[in-house]
Amino acid sequence: MDRLCAELTEAQEHAEFLRAQLPGIVDTIYFGGGTPSLIAAEDLQRLFVAMQAQFEFVDDAEITMECAPGQLSDELLEAWLRLGVNRVSLGVQSFVDREAAAVGRLHTRESCLAEIGRLRAAGLKNINVDLIAGLPHQTTASWADSLDVLLDARLPHASVYMFEVDEESRLGLQILNGGERYGAAAVPSDELVAEFYLDACERLNGAGIGQYEISNFARAGAESRHNLRYWRRLPYLGIGLDAHSMLVAKAKNYEAMRFANTDDLDRYCAGNAYLSPEGITVIQALEESYFLGLRMNSGIDLTELQAKFGGRVRFYEEALSELAGEGFLIQEGSRIQLTSKGRLLSNEVFGRLMETTVA
Repeated sequence: MDRLCAELTEAQEHAEFLRAQLPGIVDTIYFGGGTPSLIAAEDLQRLFVAMQAQFEFVDDAEITMECAPGQLSDELLEAWLRLGVNRVSLGVQSFVDREAAAVGRLHTRESCLAEIGRLRAAGLKNINVDLIAGLPHQTTASWADSLDVLLDARLPHASVYMFEVDEESRLGLQILNGGERYGAAAVPSDELVAEFYLDACERLNGAGIGQYEISNFARAGAESRHNLRYWRRLPYLGIGLDAHSMLVAKAKNYEAMRFANTDDLDRYCAGNAYLSPEGITVIQALEESYFLGLRMNSGIDLTELQAKFGGRVRFYEEALSELAGEGFLIQEGSRIQLTSKGRLLSNEVFGRLMETTVA
């Protein structure tokens, strides 16, 4: 916590060193990943004081806290409300107890629903729950069960991720090596995971929780303002271990500056946090505008891109035409969006776009 607060006080100096512009006004704050709900109330108070000493918060700033269900004390919940936390993201992953236990989650369906009720009773109604399609032991019936619970909870926001193998996790190593421990043998096939994802899209959209990004769904007005900053390529500052940042560049050769903190805890706490910065050229910025903008259901507007990046936009015409012909994209006027197939196979779409050579 000492190092976090010190990093906040050093942010302006570091930005100047990188020839980057640090925004003075803050409209979103996001605590996560990891489990920031384990931060003690007095430490969280210190962190807010340090933030407010360096930045100006807008009155309606979206302040999100990630939380593991069942680990939030009454004292901490009171502190959150006092400090202005107004959005909570619960790492549920599954409402089926067997599936949650298989990936080391300590909560149950009952405790998750109790947590949602407790947050609402305290006045925190902007709640996100995430689910993962493809967990060990997951079946068509159990996935439908999780979706039933999610929809019955009438939440304003949901995130649905397709299970990805983490090579450094115990489960990931078992899957890669063909083992059976940690539920590795019970992981559904890729085809079944795709069916789960498409089923979630259909049911959530049908219930008024509209998809606005590949993995995110919200009722009108409840979209994550923080995550939208990433997809719209707006500047953001990351503080903490392994945190990433993107700031507007002052150096004329670059459109933005991107940098990251070390993921080595000892190095971070010793004050040697920053890794080598990366300057983002105009061509790289255009590339990012395509694959980040297309993550959103609203897609990208070629007219807007051309106004910003000029004639370079035309270099993508052939790749976009091919992808549209294969059913990955749809174009209406100057707006291009991923189809349902394109969102399911977005990595393939983005990979092919990134093969484009721009002069």
